[in-house]
Formats: sequence, structure tokens, C-alpha cells
Amino acid sequence: MKKFLALFLALALCLGAVSALAESVNPADIEDTVTSADGTYDVAFVTDIGQLKDKSFNEGTWNGVKLYAAENGLTYKYYQPANGNQATDDDRYDAMAAAAKAGAKVIVVAGFMQGTALEKAAKEFPEVKFVFIDGWSLGLDNVIGVAFKEEQCGYFAGYAVVKEGFTKLGFSGGGGGTNPACMRYGYGFIQGANKAAEEMGSNVEIKFTWAYGANFAPSAELQTLISGWYETGTEVVFACGGSIFDSITAAASANDGAVIGVDVDQSYQSETVIISALKGITEGTYQMVAKVFDGTWEGGAVSLGVSENAVGLPVETWSLENYSVEEYEALKAAVAAGEVEIDDAAAEYDPNAKGPWSNATVDYVE
Repeated sequence: MKKFLALFLALALCLGAVSALAESVNPADIEDTVTSADGTYDVAFVTDIGQLKDKSFNEGTWNGVKLYAAENGLTYKYYQPANGNQATDDDRYDAMAAAAKAGAKVIVVAGFMQGTALEKAAKEFPEVKFVFIDGWSLGLDNVIGVAFKEEQCGYFAGYAVVKEGFTKLGFSGGGGGTNPACMRYGYGFIQGANKAAEEMGSNVEIKFTWAYGANFAPSAELQTLISGWYETGTEVVFACGGSIFDSITAAASANDGAVIGVDVDQSYQSETVIISALKGITEGTYQMVAKVFDGTWEGGAVSLGVSENAVGLPVETWSLENYSVEEYEALKAAVAAGEVEIDDAAAEYDPNAKGPWSNATVDYVE
């Protein structure tokens, strides 16, 4: 327990410093491909399903790898498992094994679907350290699982848009209702919206779906579905699933709708984004990779939330007019102090999030 507390404290102290680095160095300016004189690479990244440049989860993780490697003169390489969105555990293992055989001292793997392949690879290559983003403890000294309390930033986003004045909301999630992180985002989003409506003495309507998002990829079908939502009164949609963001922002643009981004500040990607639910993927990845090279590595698992300054909303690009940064900071402090409770029962709640809710009506759309 003591070593996990020490890790939490170290993360809390350094996340701000890493954020400052990210502000001074644009990850987009760092090359995605570097040439290694001897064909080996110090740091490797194995992507989740979806695109490397998904403007969200994969890209945020990769940015953490690039930032640390570039700052410290290390070589780095990304690996995408074969068969794309249809990748199997064998495909994921092959990517990890290729990275290990190419000399990686640490391999960052993104997404809960990597678990089975990762356990096999970590046992086969015990000298290599593995950072499991959106993962858990595998009981191996060379693996650290890094999870985030997405229910907290989902709550902040839902609360904020209702306080802003929106009453007809939508949630479109990736992973088909099986991805724990997306489920926590969605569950927190509804809790926050419901609480804000309760405080305001109003009611909100929420359309909620996992349709067309299983592979975290954009599709004409998803764009058509979300366009229909906007056309029938939905005002803002939480785009929670990698590159499905592209389909949802396209629908929003065509219908004068608004979008909530996910994982990173996506206001830079589309003018339709009014707020984003953030988690410190880039910062957390950076720090875990650093631990390999500074001698402070410890296996196990951590779950990072508002108390570690690892989740939240982006105040630098704040555009809400009726809900202020000061009000958000007060809510954030209350959550950190335990004065506001946010349920994280991802394994127990209905993945369709039907409730019951006191001030929200959830319409699950298949």
C-alpha cells in the first residue's frame, strides 16, 4: 500500500510539470517516425483498435511516448496490430513481441482489449517493462496498469452542459457497451446531468447509444443516426469513442449542433466542441515511461482521478457562458474532498444506463 501511495503522490506532483511541457512542445511537431542507426528502439507503443491519429485515446497516449522520448534523446516506434479493427489477441501479442525483439526497454499498450496478449508478452519478456493504459494489475513486476476515473470527468461534463442550459443531450459511446472506460464516462455523464437538473428544478432528456461505435471508427451509419438526433431536438452529444468523433462532429456541423469531446481537449479539432471530458493520458504515459529510465519503476496498478489532477475539464479553452470556471473549480474541489459522491460501479450498473434517475429520462437507442 505504501508504494502505491508514493506513486500517487509522485504523479500528483509531476502531472502539472508534464502539462507545462506539453504546452511548450506541440506533440504534432514531433515526428511519428524516427530512424534508428542500429534498428533498435528504446520506447514502443502498441495501439488500441482505431487509428493512431484518432485525435483522442491512441493519439493522446502516443503523444506521451513521443514527448518523453524526444525530451530525453530516445528512439521510439509505434506498432499497430495486424488486421486493424479486427485484430485478435495473437495480432496484439505479435506486435508486442516485435517491439520487444526490436530492443524496447518499455512498451506502452493502450486499451483494455490488450490484457490477454499483454500477460503472455510480459511473461515471455520479463526484462521489458509494460505500461498498460486503461488497464489493471496483472500481478507481474514488469507491468503497471494505469486506469482513470472517467466517471468523474464524465460527471463534470454532464453537469456543465446542463448548467449551461442544455436539456436535450446525447451520448454515443465506443466499444459496443463493453469498454470499461467508455462505460464509466457515460455513467458519470448521466449522473452529472441528472444532478445539475435536480439543482435547477428541471428535467433533461438523454439519448444513449453504443450503436456503430464498436470499432471506434467513423461511419456513415453513425453520422446518419446522430444527424437524426440533432434534427429531432438533441442539442449536444458526448462523442465518447476515438474516431467516432469525426462522424459526430460532421453531423453536428450539418445541423448546427454541439459536441462534447473526450480524453483530450478536442475543441482544437472542431468548432462544434463546446467542452471536453479530459483524462491525463499524455501526462500519465509520460510519467510511467519516465519511471523506467529514472529507476523508480514499480509494478502494480493505479487509478487516477481528480485528487491526482488527472481528470477534469479544459479551463484554458473554456467557452461556456452560463457556467463559469469558478463554479467548475468549486465542484472539482468538492469531489476531491469527498463532499460529492460519484458512483463508479462499472461492473454492476446497466450498461444502457436506464436508471432510474430523478431528473433525467434516458432513451436507450439500439
